[in-house]
Amino acid sequence: MAKAVFHRHQRVYVEPVGTWAVIDRVNPVWVKGFSEPVRVTYDCGLGRDFAAEELIAESEGETRDANAFETQATHWRLMRARNKWQTPEESAHHPFPGTYPVIVTDENDWGGWRVPGAEYERDPHLIEMQARLIATAPKLLKLARDMVGYGRNTADLDDELIVLLKRADQLCGGVDQDGVATASPKAKAGV
Repeated sequence: MAKAVFHRHQRVYVEPVGTWAVIDRVNPVWVKGFSEPVRVTYDCGLGRDFAAEELIAESEGETRDANAFETQATHWRLMRARNKWQTPEESAHHPFPGTYPVIVTDENDWGGWRVPGAEYERDPHLIEMQARLIATAPKLLKLARDMVGYGRNTADLDDELIVLLKRADQLCGGVDQDGVATASPKAKAGV
């Protein structure tokens, strides 16, 4: 016998389509002689009904999206590009004369962050620090998420640590899609 896994108006990720949708109708399939439905499908307004195996609840999907980001973010790295607007002699006061930092966020050495030449010239040491921070950001985000997860699974925490974990959860929430933190009921209750 089948039981409904999702409910009407619940937001779910529809894997075959690759998009988020809201369940419009829960469709149980009844067969004469059985006291419960033999199958349950879900109408998400996408042209056909979907089985529960094809849908992911919102909180699970957000975790999956976060994990996908962490996997993709492992490619972030700091590279150096040749300074086209100054020779190495003209930029001898720079931390790395003749080059400037480029953060690459794709496996194929493209996409990411670059700094305009005039801005780099204004304060090269600050731009170098920003580049290192941006390249390290995915690892810092993972660390913050791991810390929040640890806090959710630990019963007795120091008050100061709880405050720090709340701040880490808020920062993670600012990065997550739609700016909504993937907080558990325990975290929303103040842990």
